[in-house]
Amino acid sequence: MSSTRAALLLGEIKHARKEWEALSSLVKLKEYGVGSRDDFLTRLRSGEYDDVVGIYRSNESTSVTGPFDSELIQSLPKSLRYIAHNGAGYDNILIDACSERGIEVSSTPVAVNDATADTAMLLLLGALRRITIPFQAVRKGEWRGKDFQLGHDPKNKVLGILGMGGIGQAVAARARAFGMRIQYHNRRRLPENKQEGAKYVSFEELLRTSDVLSLNLALNASTRHIISKPQFDQMKDGIVIINTARGPIIDEQALVDALQSGKVFSAGLDVFEGEPKIHPGLLENENVVLLPHVGTATWETQRAMELLVLENLNSALEGRGLLTQVPEQTMK
Repeated sequence: MSSTRAALLLGEIKHARKEWEALSSLVKLKEYGVGSRDDFLTRLRSGEYDDVVGIYRSNESTSVTGPFDSELIQSLPKSLRYIAHNGAGYDNILIDACSERGIEVSSTPVAVNDATADTAMLLLLGALRRITIPFQAVRKGEWRGKDFQLGHDPKNKVLGILGMGGIGQAVAARARAFGMRIQYHNRRRLPENKQEGAKYVSFEELLRTSDVLSLNLALNASTRHIISKPQFDQMKDGIVIINTARGPIIDEQALVDALQSGKVFSAGLDVFEGEPKIHPGLLENENVVLLPHVGTATWETQRAMELLVLENLNSALEGRGLLTQVPEQTMK
C-alpha cells in the first residue's frame, strides 16, 4: 500500500516530526518546504506528485506556494483526495474549487480554542485599560507618561461575541470569570445547554448594546468587512473592539476613523487586513493594543495543532475520513 500512495508535506512540522514519520507505514512521505509558487506548479504539472493522496498544509506554506486558489487547485494531482490544513482559519484555500475536484479539506478548530481565547482576553483587558500608553512610557523612563488616563473595569460590562463557535465559547467562559455579561450573535443559536447564560441577540442588537465586541468568526465572502462604517454608526459611543479572527473582517479605515472620532474607545487586535503591514492609523494610535498574529503561539497549542492535522491524515488514509472536515463541505 505504501509503495503506491504518498502524502505531501507543504512547509514544516516543528513539534510532531515523529508522528509525521509514523505515517510512512501507510504511505510514502514527500516534502516541499522551500521553493516558490512557480516551482511548485511546475512540479505538480510534471507528474512528480501524481501518487499523492493527502497533503499536510502548514499555514506558513502560503508564503512558499501562495494561496490554494483556482489555478493551483486545478493543477493538483488527480490522485489527491485530502488536504489537511494546519490552522483554524482556511481563507487561503478555495473550498468550492476543492469540492468540485472531490478534494476534502480539514482544519484545526478545536486545538486553537484556548490559546486564541486567552489572547482575546489579554487584548480585551489591555484595551479596557489602554495599556499601550503606560507600557510604552515606563520603558522610556517616563513612568506612567503624560498621556496616561484611567481605563475601565470588565465587571458588569456587556461583552458581545460575534461568532459563537469553539473560540467564541472559550472567550465567553473567560469573560464570565471577570464578571462580564455575555451576549452573542451566530449563524445558529446555540442549544440551551451550551449557552451558559449567554443571551442570543440579532446582529443589530449586538452592535447597539455591547460595551465590548469580540470578533470570533471565519473570514469568507459574507464576513469580509462585516464591521464597517454603517456598523460603527450603530454602536455605543466608547465601545471596545477585539479582533483575534481575521483582519479583513473589519474595514480598517473605518476602524481608524471610529477611533479618531472617539466612537471607539480602544481596540485590541491580533490580526490585520494587510498583514504583516499594519494601517498607520492603528500604529500611531496609543489607544490600540497590537499583537503580530500570535494568538496560537504557544508550545502546547502548536503541537496540538500539528497532531490534529496528522490525526486527520491518518484517519483519512485508513479509510475513516477526515475528523475535522470544514463545515462548507460537511453541511452540504
